[in-house]
Amino acid sequence: MKSNARKSDSNPTLRSRLLRLVLVPLSLILLIDIVGSYFVVRHVANDVYDVELNEIAREMLLHVTRENGRLGFDLSPDAERTLLLDKEDQIYYAIRTVDGKLIAGDPTLPIHKTIKSGKETAYYDGVLQEGQAVRIALLRGKPLLQPPEEVVMIQIAETQIKRDRHERELLMQLILPQVLLILIAGILIWRGVAHGLAPLRKLQQEVGMRSHLDLSPIAADNVPGEVEPLVGAVNDLMTRVDGVLGFQGRFIADTAHQLRTPVAGLKAHIELALRETDPAQVKRALGHLYTSAERLSRLVSQLLSLARNEPNNVAANFAPFDLNQLALRTAQEWVPLAYKKQIDLGFETAEQAVLLNGEAARVTEMINNLVDNAIRYTPPGGRVTVRVHTDEHGAHLVVSDDGTRIPVDERQRIFERFHRLLGSHEEGSGLGLAIVHEIATLHKATITLEDDVDGVGNTFTVSFPVSHASV
Repeated sequence: MKSNARKSDSNPTLRSRLLRLVLVPLSLILLIDIVGSYFVVRHVANDVYDVELNEIAREMLLHVTRENGRLGFDLSPDAERTLLLDKEDQIYYAIRTVDGKLIAGDPTLPIHKTIKSGKETAYYDGVLQEGQAVRIALLRGKPLLQPPEEVVMIQIAETQIKRDRHERELLMQLILPQVLLILIAGILIWRGVAHGLAPLRKLQQEVGMRSHLDLSPIAADNVPGEVEPLVGAVNDLMTRVDGVLGFQGRFIADTAHQLRTPVAGLKAHIELALRETDPAQVKRALGHLYTSAERLSRLVSQLLSLARNEPNNVAANFAPFDLNQLALRTAQEWVPLAYKKQIDLGFETAEQAVLLNGEAARVTEMINNLVDNAIRYTPPGGRVTVRVHTDEHGAHLVVSDDGTRIPVDERQRIFERFHRLLGSHEEGSGLGLAIVHEIATLHKATITLEDDVDGVGNTFTVSFPVSHASV
């Protein structure tokens, strides 16, 4: 449980991803808007209050005088209070010549060295010696004297208390509606994302409430279009899993049914052998016991082979191999048994190598089952022929026998598991041809059953498509 919790914490939810993708850009836009609004508001506030500083500077210019050929400044205390008195801010002034010589006022007011001399009035920010920030208007003008005198510089500095207050008020008036708008948009987006993801939560609940035995398709009627391919893939997976589980269920049921008889036979022979006191009878019972054990071993081997070659359970590991050589080597291994049963086992090779892309071990098993089936049901003196040939459609493996002709209506069912022809006296489990069919399906090959060309027996043909063959 702890590992699952850590995993869920490390993987952000789709909701959190969507909200981040939307709300983070909105927050950045709001931040950029606040910064831009601050500079706009500051510019507006400066424009308003700079005009007042300029008017004060022009009024100061009217009070520049000349005495004994020297410039002076004459401003009565009442006039000074009228011009410089402010309820919130402190106003300072300084009057200088163009070379910086102080005529009157505060000598500590800083002069901005980068102010262009061509501008009549310039505005800039400065700091007094006390560390207080001020806004300064610098006016260059000629006093109204006769004869005209040189240009003088008049500085009017004002602290920024009311400017800052005005800026804050304007900024709040601009930013507050935008912040509220972003908050409302964020809430709507949050609810919208939650509403949009509601079908996913419903889908999660529907899947979570299912039994592990319920592999029916998930309804994709109300899921978003982006999720529909995922639901389709899950349904496809569940269909395949259902097929595998169905095969396993059938396989277990069939196996239990097929093993019941030979196991009962083994028990009967063992009980008989235990009761016998005659050594000859005990030996005969042991012979029957060996035969039953051999049949049981073959049945188990074929059952395991059938399960191993089920296409839904196989992870194919294909590689090139020569069907010609493989079929020849496999057929040669059956020569002793064919000779023992007085059967003529022949092989007809193709004119050239027949390269297939597949699993040689499984194809070998398929050939073994076909040849075993042919030898098992061919009477003594008959013939079994294994042939490999190619044409424009691909490669073909043909096994012909002289056994009992399989009726047309039985030719499809002959490849079913545990299906055996009525009237057959040969021992068998009915799994050999089912294994052949599974291996052929795994290799995308088709298998057909027809009468032999000589009219006696049957011909099994496994045709590999061109995509699996190099002919």
